[in-house]
Amino acid sequence: MTHSRRFKMTASPAKSMARLRLWGEEGLFRHAVPKQWNGHGDRFADLLAAHQQVGYACRDPGLILAVNAHLWGALFPLLRFGTEAQKRTWLPDLVAGTQIGGHAITEAEAGSDPAAMTTRAVSDGEGYRIDGEKRYITNVPGADILIVYARLDAGLSAFVVQRNDPGVAYAAAHSVDACRSAGMGEVILNRCRIPADRLLGKPGTGLRLIQSALEGERAFIFAGIAGAMAWQLEQVIAFSREHRSGDGHLGRHQAISHRIADMATRLDTVRLWLKECARLADEGKRITLTSAQIKLVASEAFLASSLDAVHILGARGLEEATGLSEWINDAAAGRLFSGSSEIQKNLIAALLGTGEGFRWKA
Repeated sequence: MTHSRRFKMTASPAKSMARLRLWGEEGLFRHAVPKQWNGHGDRFADLLAAHQQVGYACRDPGLILAVNAHLWGALFPLLRFGTEAQKRTWLPDLVAGTQIGGHAITEAEAGSDPAAMTTRAVSDGEGYRIDGEKRYITNVPGADILIVYARLDAGLSAFVVQRNDPGVAYAAAHSVDACRSAGMGEVILNRCRIPADRLLGKPGTGLRLIQSALEGERAFIFAGIAGAMAWQLEQVIAFSREHRSGDGHLGRHQAISHRIADMATRLDTVRLWLKECARLADEGKRITLTSAQIKLVASEAFLASSLDAVHILGARGLEEATGLSEWINDAAAGRLFSGSSEIQKNLIAALLGTGEGFRWKA
């Protein structure tokens, strides 16, 4: 499969950050953003189409993860919950890609359960002091702006933190062997002082902001992955046609053709779920349930199809140059980021009113 040998696209985190800024220049971050804030003024359906094209072209799940951390972690929270002054200060650069953002939720002992969050903010009358550590934060150490979630009084609140604020330090520690082109590191907040106007939303509304951010991320992060899956399927079909086995091409064997049929069906299923999420978002409807369902379906589909692709290609699928075996790690990570598959099932069950399900706790 000579063409797959030439298509390993994974970049380093530094190159990925440069790619993000370039895509910002080309308008990728302007979709579903009002023209008032230099957006295209178009729909989420247009965002979906653009991200599928980008995923097909870059074929890099780590880079796709970085794009969505920027959008759903920082840009859209500011667009939806920011004051007019906050929007004027940060949105133009985030929309243009001249600054890259993300959000800092996860801690060493607080991944899927925000109730376990220990990062704290204290009001001193003139502003806030934040202390704590965040781990596995996408786009760190390259991010310029982060939405940091911390416990303020009895509830969680969100704060806009810049990398050059006093008491902020980034560390490239605790990196993972998946989605490697997405920068991922620690944020250490040691008596970090920020002014009072950095509070995003009202005090105590942090859980609402987290839910909103994760809903958007779950709904659309697999748009780019779907583009990559389409390329993956093309490579497998081409290989099955070109590779000889016995008296015919490989694809004539039912064991192979059935796997390819499964891959195609998974891809089309993901596309249908993505279109439904975009439709609901464009109609201004809640996507809480649908975003959990697409995250569950798509993450499992990506892992299953990545395993099928490597199985069909055999030893060639394990060659580093193809990059396809690396997608297995990336797909395994896809079952975890934005909430694991088990969390999505709990959330779906809770929204359907069955049992205890999963409840966000203050």
